[in-house]
Amino acid sequence: MTDTSTSAAASAQQMPVPTGPLSRARPGRERILAAIRAAAIAEFSLHGLKGASTQAIAARAGLTKPQLHYYIPGKEELYEELLMQVLHDWKVVFDFQENANDPGAVLGDYIRKKLDHAFDNPEISRIFTREVLDGGRNLERYWPNARMWTQKKVDIINGWIARGQMRPLDARLLLMHIWAMTQSYADYALQTRVMLGLPPDAPIDREPIARELIAFVLGGCGIKA
Repeated sequence: MTDTSTSAAASAQQMPVPTGPLSRARPGRERILAAIRAAAIAEFSLHGLKGASTQAIAARAGLTKPQLHYYIPGKEELYEELLMQVLHDWKVVFDFQENANDPGAVLGDYIRKKLDHAFDNPEISRIFTREVLDGGRNLERYWPNARMWTQKKVDIINGWIARGQMRPLDARLLLMHIWAMTQSYADYALQTRVMLGLPPDAPIDREPIARELIAFVLGGCGIKA
């Protein structure tokens, strides 16, 4: 630990941790870390890595800046952790079943999961989008694995095509189209509400959206919904 980090840690230990949901007990430490994570997600989704500051993250989490640095080394490490968590979740949650022999069911389930993630986690999804828009420097070591995971899906889709279960198409483009259409509900959440005539806090009925999108994709693939 550097002298600066040691000094920050000592200052944080001397300062009272905010009352209410945050406390000095071990369960309280977990709540503090959860508050820091939520604050970081909000700041990074709004401003990206360059625009977000530890001061803003600390304030949003209900901490002072020295207290924040008692729990985290810096914003770069926190950002990388969150970004890698997004990518890990996408790999685990949005995987295909390699032995699946029903393209309609697999693609329909895939689309629903992608939509649910976009609706339920719009801020953390936008961290990935903003990183890409900023040039993707922090994604360089992720791309080889991403291409490998995508190729596995492409191979499965091409297997369906070879067996005549769907029309011939570019499987990689199909996946990219699905990503674009589902991610839109995270990146353009405001536009979705405006177009649907919904106030900011009104719940969105995602079922009609899922049905329409699944029918659209499966129809384009030559699969009967």
